[in-house]
Amino acid sequence: MDFDLDPLECRVLGCLLEKQLSTPDIYPLSLNSLLNACNQSSNRDPVLSVSEDEVQAAVDTLIGRGLAEHWPGRVVKIAHTAKPTWNLSVQEAALLAEMLLRGPQTSGELRTNTRRMYAFPDLAEVEGCLAVLMEAEPPLVQRLPRAPGAREARVAQLLAGPVETGPATEATPARTGRVEQLEAEVAALRTELAELRQAFEAFRDQF
Repeated sequence: MDFDLDPLECRVLGCLLEKQLSTPDIYPLSLNSLLNACNQSSNRDPVLSVSEDEVQAAVDTLIGRGLAEHWPGRVVKIAHTAKPTWNLSVQEAALLAEMLLRGPQTSGELRTNTRRMYAFPDLAEVEGCLAVLMEAEPPLVQRLPRAPGAREARVAQLLAGPVETGPATEATPARTGRVEQLEAEVAALRTELAELRQAFEAFRDQF
């Protein structure tokens, strides 16, 4: 079965999966809440600016594909049906949502970026859940060839269709630059964490 979801359909489905796990009190989502989630600037790559009509059209397509449904009420709300359709665990749903929202990522990036939805205790659990998604019928994700200069291979969702994977030697400078950017961001976060710990220790010593 080929899904071939377009980028906005992937974004809508990813938002529905994400909000069910990260903010269950407001799930299912109204159309306005879903619009805000699609245009959210944090935890998104790329950042979008889409209209309510565009989101509604994507929702209608997902409903037609059996991946979403309307919940009737004073305000009609929207829910995904991906978890029951593919029998996803919370962990698997979090990983799939993250790839739908921010594209291919390494196991380490996925572990870090899914914390708002599920806190993986270690990479072994991440890898175990990815294996389940890879072995699903049809497969929902795949591991990409490791690019030259990259320490780890990335994993991509397959709901947008097959991922074109060229030889590792065809990696672009932009991809390598992204790896370097991510490494710099991690280093900056580690420095910030160390400073916060130092400030906390200094504060605690006052008492």
